[in-house]
Amino acid sequence: MIMPVTDLATVRSIEERALNAWPALRTESSHGWLFRFSNGYTKRANSANAVAPTVPFPEIFRHAELLYAAQQLPLIFRISPLAGTEVDSHLDNLGFRRMDETLVMVAAIPQNSWQDDQVRIRMNPDESWSTWFADAHGIAAHHRRTHDLMLASLRLPAAYAMLMTEDRAIVFGMAVLESEMIGLFDIVTTPSERRQGAGRRLTVSLLAWAATKRACHAYLQVTAKNIAARSLYEKLGFREAYRYHYRIRG
Repeated sequence: MIMPVTDLATVRSIEERALNAWPALRTESSHGWLFRFSNGYTKRANSANAVAPTVPFPEIFRHAELLYAAQQLPLIFRISPLAGTEVDSHLDNLGFRRMDETLVMVAAIPQNSWQDDQVRIRMNPDESWSTWFADAHGIAAHHRRTHDLMLASLRLPAAYAMLMTEDRAIVFGMAVLESEMIGLFDIVTTPSERRQGAGRRLTVSLLAWAATKRACHAYLQVTAKNIAARSLYEKLGFREAYRYHYRIRG
């Protein structure tokens, strides 16, 4: 059984994988922080992230303010355990609101996982996957090109999956492999098909794909308020490792 993560080295290992798996269009690093920019599409790809901070946070804050203002993007911090304890109190004093608390969950991959015959997995995001995925996630038209460019910049082995019923895709998701560990991302079921086991079938199929690539463990990120998804992942053996949240001005 995988126990909750307590050491920062393990947190850093997962964080680095997750950052690599969801690449920003542009990244700048300074004093153990990564500043990510992707035309405003997703907070993950447009936020400041701690990796191994080496200077007091006020210095980082001043630098981040200048960077995001120059890009005409809101100043967003993604706060994981790697950020340390002073960051939240500093941002509290500056009026930054806390939002989207997220669990990072981990699991061992069963080597006898099976892939559902109705789950189609491709190594590249073809046009049909990208279009249906964008529709299911409600990706705005002006962000669609940014989303496609981010996926095109991914250099790690990846699997793009959708569960088909007749000629219609009802569940979508992707997995990214790095160093015998996969990350599961953006698994979404169309509203009319939810709570019928489709999400579980796609997730299990991605774990089966990972097993064929000799991956041993998986991680995923799920918002704390998404009780249904958390319940599904717990049934599949995932356990909370740590949490992160975002801080946004005002």
